Amino acid sequence: MKRNLLTISIILGLASSNVAADEHALNLKNVNGKPATAATINANKALAQTLNFADGRAFENDSAGLIAEFDKETGDIIRNSFDFIDLNSASDAPDTVNPSLWRQAVLNQGAKGLYEVLPGKVYQVRGADLASLTFIKGNTGWIVYDVLTVKEAAAQVLKFFFNNVPSGKELPVVAMIYSHSHADHFGGARAIQDAFPDVKVYGSKNITKEAVDENVLAGNAMSRRAAYQYGATLGRSEQGIVDAALAKGISYGEITYVKPDYELNHKDKIETLIIDGVEMVFLDASGTEAPSEMVTYIPSMKALWTGEVTYHGMHNVYTLRGAKVRDSLKWSKTINEMLHYFGGEAETLFGSHSSPIWGNQEIQDYLKMQRDAYGFTHNQTLRLANNGYVLQDLGDAIYEVMPESIFKSWHTNGYHGTYSHNARAVYNMYLGYFDMNPANLNPLPTKAEAKKFVEYMGGSKEVLSRATKDFNKGEYRFVATALNKVVMAEPGNMLARSLLADTYEQLGYQAEGAGWRNIYLTGAQELRLGKVSPGAPKSASADVVSEMDVGMLLDYIAVQVDSLKAQNTPFTMSVKLKGTDEYYYVEMSNGNLSNIQLEKPKAADAELALDDAAFKQILFGQAKLKDLVAQNKVEFKGDQSVIEKLASSLVEFDPAFEVVPFSAKQVDAKFYK
Repeated sequence: MKRNLLTISIILGLASSNVAADEHALNLKNVNGKPATAATINANKALAQTLNFADGRAFENDSAGLIAEFDKETGDIIRNSFDFIDLNSASDAPDTVNPSLWRQAVLNQGAKGLYEVLPGKVYQVRGADLASLTFIKGNTGWIVYDVLTVKEAAAQVLKFFFNNVPSGKELPVVAMIYSHSHADHFGGARAIQDAFPDVKVYGSKNITKEAVDENVLAGNAMSRRAAYQYGATLGRSEQGIVDAALAKGISYGEITYVKPDYELNHKDKIETLIIDGVEMVFLDASGTEAPSEMVTYIPSMKALWTGEVTYHGMHNVYTLRGAKVRDSLKWSKTINEMLHYFGGEAETLFGSHSSPIWGNQEIQDYLKMQRDAYGFTHNQTLRLANNGYVLQDLGDAIYEVMPESIFKSWHTNGYHGTYSHNARAVYNMYLGYFDMNPANLNPLPTKAEAKKFVEYMGGSKEVLSRATKDFNKGEYRFVATALNKVVMAEPGNMLARSLLADTYEQLGYQAEGAGWRNIYLTGAQELRLGKVSPGAPKSASADVVSEMDVGMLLDYIAVQVDSLKAQNTPFTMSVKLKGTDEYYYVEMSNGNLSNIQLEKPKAADAELALDDAAFKQILFGQAKLKDLVAQNKVEFKGDQSVIEKLASSLVEFDPAFEVVPFSAKQVDAKFYK
């Protein structure tokens, strides 16, 4: 009952045509993908035989209520075209795509405009970004839910909506609600506020703190990793990106953020508000798909908004772009609470991704299956762990114990969060990365380990010889492991790079998870071409940073301090924010920048009194302290070199840091001799 095709080739012993090592030589003219091997073709066909393509209910829901298809301007928000996907080809995947993922790609391709979810009351624009933008009609205007990834996309979708909505074109947007703290749900906020300056903003509990923690403090690393997960540098084709699991992909532009006027569920797990005449019941779901999240029930409409707690697939317990591990048990329990509180009467279910579901029984069946998928992942992972399974083994073992009902349910398939990496996330949450095998306690750093590995194997030529034979057998998983060591030890070994790229490519063609596919194919691309532009929007954008309070901003600055540069330049600084009772005491000591908010000022080497905007201008190099003092925007006394000491200790992050080993030369002829 395995859906993980990364093991099917080995299990079935499928063979490919025999290819000699030198035939994998780098071909820069063929960077868009090579054909599927026989092993991949046979493995994908074997999986297709297990899938229930007769169940087309999701396609019926996806097409229901379409009012207007995208005009060209709106339809091109997601960069490049997916027109190669035939909407009638759900059960006829190309050789280079996992058949289950292809079916999801066809399903998401069908989202293409403005949909009426509830006549005259609820509308969605689906297919213009990773998330959908939802419009709920209030007494005097529109309430918008989750406002896409970037302001450019939100502005265009807003225009498209008002051009096509049957009624209410004259009404303003009066409220904007963020369901949770991920950028594809708040990043377009500035466009909404620019169009409607009086809009009131609501967000889930602690959303600003969590948005900063996840999108700023580790923002550079996350953006680089997100470029891999979403295939930001890949082309749209049968050999490249076919889908992003939640939708077709992310839009491009500036991520923005408008801080909420009111954060929901701050005191109570369930909170009821009347927003523009519409009663809304908010259930705190923080700690499920995001550290800050909520779902909403609208009693008058019998409508349940699930945010991103559910979508038509298995979500990430650990997201490959990098984030805090999520609590799959709490996730399961929260869906159970949704069933308990609202499931008995809900007639419409809609969320941030995927199409709505109508009918109470269908909604209950959907929520129960979603609940049980996360509960299964949590409970069976720990059952296996308590019987001695370790992190590396759980990725395969979880499929061996999967109930047939979950296996056959389309909307719990691992398009976004595979059961393989989710099971390992559960293990890591409870037991950490260490499996108690002493060999794994203190391994060598990756490059040093790679060099010893290659030496033990008799050198790179010997590894390449063995790897080529295993590649021809379709044993791609171990070939990837072995060749990665060679490429790390010898980044200029172009033959090893090319064979590893071919290996990653076949693994990508077999992967059901969209993120897995994109990561494998992006790795292959960078092995062939070298460093590629990151391609993903910057989560720590100027607009997001502008909404950070001073304490958060100082925490972000501390991450940028080079401890070796700063160790010999200690200082203290007191910051008073004008118009507030906020005082911050900042200290650089032992190469570390710390800060604390105090009730009254504390003497320091430098003492500043300024407003929030001036403080940010100084720290980000947009203005000089002496100029702001001269303009009476800053009151300053003490040692002016403190600001210079701080600025000189900061480093800029590399947005395209190495993921796969980069090569100094694109071709090293000695490896072809």
